[in-house]
Amino acid sequence: MGNDRRIYADSISHSITCDSPLPRWYLLLEDNEIIGSYGLITNDFISRQDLYPWLCALYIDESHRGRQLGAKLLEHGRLQAGKQGFSKLYLCTDHVGYYEKYDWKHIGFGYHPWGEESRIYEATSL
Repeated sequence: MGNDRRIYADSISHSITCDSPLPRWYLLLEDNEIIGSYGLITNDFISRQDLYPWLCALYIDESHRGRQLGAKLLEHGRLQAGKQGFSKLYLCTDHVGYYEKYDWKHIGFGYHPWGEESRIYEATSL
């Protein structure tokens, strides 16, 4: 289920001037074009509110996929989480096999407010 873009736009616009470490949003640029993105947030619409921060909205433009750019953003997220003092980073997804390739460990399941279940992954910050 996709989330309303207004949720992300609102979070991004307010995170620019906030003093707290979360949320933070990152863009991957190539020739001044946005080709990828992700965020670090306190909760990704998931029942496990005891876990944070969450890497969310990992995206690589379709025309740039297959170049390991997602892996670079995952590593960047782990670095940023570490710089902010977090020892772990989490994400939720229905994908199986992708995140495991980059040292993310499946640790269980969580539930979204709209009733869907997601796999929860954990990685050590860098």
